[in-house]
Amino acid sequence: MSAPVILSVQGVSKAYGAAPLFRELSLAIAESDRIGVVGPNGSGKSTLLRILAGLETPDHGTRALRRLARVGYVPQDPTFPAAATIEDVVASAATATVKDASEAALRVARTLSRAGFVDVNAQVGTLSGGWQKRLAIVRELACEPDVLLLDEPTNHLDVAGIVWLEALLRSERLAYLVVSHDRWFLENVAGRMVEINRVYASGLFETAGRYSDFLERRDDALREQAAYQETLANRVRGEIAWLRQGAKARTTKQQARIAKAGALIDELTAAQDRLKTPTAGITFSASGRQTRRLVVATGLGKDRGGRTLVDDLDLVLRPGTRLGLLGANGSGKSTLLQMLAGTLEPDRGTLTRADDLRTIHFDQQRGGLDPRWPLRRALAGDADTVIYQGRSIHIASWAKRFLFRFEQLGMPIGQLSGGERARVHIARLTLETADLMLLDEPTNDLDIPTLEVLEESLLEFTGAIVLVTHDRFLLDRVTTSLLALDGRGGVEAFADLAQWQAAQVPVEPETRGPPRAAAATRAPRSSKRLSYHEQREWACIETTIADAEGELAACRARLDDPAIVSDAAEVARRYAATEAARARVESLYARWAELDAKQS
Repeated sequence: MSAPVILSVQGVSKAYGAAPLFRELSLAIAESDRIGVVGPNGSGKSTLLRILAGLETPDHGTRALRRLARVGYVPQDPTFPAAATIEDVVASAATATVKDASEAALRVARTLSRAGFVDVNAQVGTLSGGWQKRLAIVRELACEPDVLLLDEPTNHLDVAGIVWLEALLRSERLAYLVVSHDRWFLENVAGRMVEINRVYASGLFETAGRYSDFLERRDDALREQAAYQETLANRVRGEIAWLRQGAKARTTKQQARIAKAGALIDELTAAQDRLKTPTAGITFSASGRQTRRLVVATGLGKDRGGRTLVDDLDLVLRPGTRLGLLGANGSGKSTLLQMLAGTLEPDRGTLTRADDLRTIHFDQQRGGLDPRWPLRRALAGDADTVIYQGRSIHIASWAKRFLFRFEQLGMPIGQLSGGERARVHIARLTLETADLMLLDEPTNDLDIPTLEVLEESLLEFTGAIVLVTHDRFLLDRVTTSLLALDGRGGVEAFADLAQWQAAQVPVEPETRGPPRAAAATRAPRSSKRLSYHEQREWACIETTIADAEGELAACRARLDDPAIVSDAAEVARRYAATEAARARVESLYARWAELDAKQS
């Protein structure tokens, strides 16, 4: 039996000017749905989200929301009152949906405890982009929506923040729909995938399952579509041959066949037009330099704002080095890139760069472009051509290579979408020949087809790369080693992302052994595969788990005490104690599974 639908749109269309975003789209969100949405830039994903949220009206079609249901919406770039504190923002959201002051205070305390804020009295304006995105998400959760709509929620979050968001969404009972280009994130949070793309006759393809399941089923669907198109093309060729024989519409039957031939030709033309999906032509030019050491850092150190970000770092970059940098927002990743680029001097140590080192530095802020400039000037300066790999290319062809239309060349950069502006910066970088590429969040706002082209180009680049990105798929595929910065001067090396995650993130509950009731009642087995100490641990671990679960139940009971709802600080303390007890139970089950596996 299908779950009840909470929110839906039926046959919606939207266009800006003469350019249609999508036509006749229909989508339903039911209880417990966990939907991921993908699609190329410009396909209308954000617009569809705003229509679902009730913030924008479609040109045609209808939106339906179940009676008394609440919808939460997190935009790409959330805004807050200028002087508001973190607690003010969440409290304002909570009190808007619940009138009882005690219940509202309890909801605020619980919400803030889950968000990880250290100082809830800090002003929102002092937060980084990543922490503002966290605040926007928990602000909506404080309203306890039935459906949560999130537009690129991983933008501005660091990797640890994305892991936090994944755990948060998995723990929620509400339905949600998330638009994202982060493939790893989609794999972890989506149970149903939707792609908005004009290559499909309906404009939309959806399937149950994770992102990896979606990729397989989409390929099957496209193959079936291609096979149908080939069959259609054969039928059209036959009808055209019949028409060329001089068919005359003298009978009703002939008239019907001529009309059918015209319909087939129109259908084939529409199908062929849909399949024209160009991708960006990204190719970085390496100098081919064979210098053994491009950059050598010895005892490198840097302090900022009274904090030590980098301390006593030794690093060597050679041709072929592909190094990824990890760390929380503000841990010093961008600072290290600036030192490697030579635009920021270290406070301690030495940094030696090879003579005439040619460096590309993709800045996270993407500066250097005046939003008033027309696209033509941003791509080619004051010339009508660019020189790429020794060849002269006309500005129109160069723009087309990065998916811009000729009529866009006069458009001010400030009117372009985020993904289009990202492609402008990448286009400018590809004109440079480099020994070293320093890339600070190059994937923000790029759609998945462009990300895939970017990945291939980075893998083909023969110089050195230092990459900062929250896109774990790109990080895992491109880099060959990682450095994790802790924001206090410490740096730790990891072979790959899996090793870093194993050191950072506890095992998820669904991987921890059998159901707890069975674990608590089954007698432990003895095994010669366990060491002496492990056998002693195995003999009593289920009793330890039972005690830990008892403590967790007690913590939850203390948290639900109605006498504390007016004391936000006490609620926060009890919530923290409950989370600590829960983490201990989870850790014990992880250890139980580990010991149990040794006996298999």
